Amino acid sequence: MLEENFEGKNLLVTGGTGSFGETVVSHFLKTKIQEIRVFSRDEKKQEDMRRQFPDNRLKLIIGDVRDISSIRPAMKGIDYVFQAAALKQVPSCEFYPIEAVKTNILGSQNVLESAVEANVGRVVVLSTDKAVYPINAMGISKAMMERLAIAKAREQQCYENGTKISVTRYGNVMCSRGSVIPFFVDKIKKGEPITITDPNMTRFMMSLEESLKLVLFSFTTADQGDIAVQKSPAATVKELSHSLLRIFSSRSKIEVIGARHGEKLHETLCSAEEMVKAVDCGDYFRIPADLRAHEYPSGHSNLTLAGNSSYASDNTEMLSGEALDNLLLKQSYIVQELRK
Repeated sequence: MLEENFEGKNLLVTGGTGSFGETVVSHFLKTKIQEIRVFSRDEKKQEDMRRQFPDNRLKLIIGDVRDISSIRPAMKGIDYVFQAAALKQVPSCEFYPIEAVKTNILGSQNVLESAVEANVGRVVVLSTDKAVYPINAMGISKAMMERLAIAKAREQQCYENGTKISVTRYGNVMCSRGSVIPFFVDKIKKGEPITITDPNMTRFMMSLEESLKLVLFSFTTADQGDIAVQKSPAATVKELSHSLLRIFSSRSKIEVIGARHGEKLHETLCSAEEMVKAVDCGDYFRIPADLRAHEYPSGHSNLTLAGNSSYASDNTEMLSGEALDNLLLKQSYIVQELRK
């Protein structure tokens, strides 16, 4: 079983007080893991997590990925790392792009460097669909983070026991902190209009539990530098808002306010260029890294970039009506809000 890989091991989750980190902690405290270290700079969320999970295997460490001197002590004795520390809000990164550079690019490089220094066995770096054909600061910074991870993986492949580094890409994670579903639900419960940017905007629909499964898939199957992507359904923002109105029996109105800074109409999980070499693994795509050196000898690759399409939120399975309602009703956040 997968959990056997973590039995007696020490796991570090950077940015671990977010929705993903909470899902990781909840899952692994039910296993025979030796220790989970949660590294973040938010002392309030750490205290909340300490109260939520009273288990002495959980160690909460205050620090910042921007400061490598605070990461190095946290990395000592660690077997595996999930790098989830990031600035994720698109408009915020548009207004403060240098902050996205400091956390998403330089901070991730600090995590990778300190993990290699500490001889960590595996590092899984969390990325986003916005890194594909990026048009905003958040996506650009995440795209650079992916390139850093692949470059470090290329370096580590030269060593017999080098740190194995892989990447996962997410679409929209339903009900995660700061995402659109909690925002819509809050509006509905207050009886206020739901404000949507563009009714035709599409977003992938992925649960928090699936986000952890994707990381574990990458952990167990990825080769050096691979990017893992889950095949996910999608929905338009219009259908999502109508579904939530039905679920909560609400008569709130819908107001269209226009796209926010840096927003895309559709999101892409695999570029057309990546789909050429993507390996279909059933529920996932695995995109092998190009780990070649600078030299390109004749006949080294027979890949062609012609005639391929990307994997995006407007060409995947589209959900609406009852199918979308049923998916939302499976999310624990929705169930809890309905009970309230």
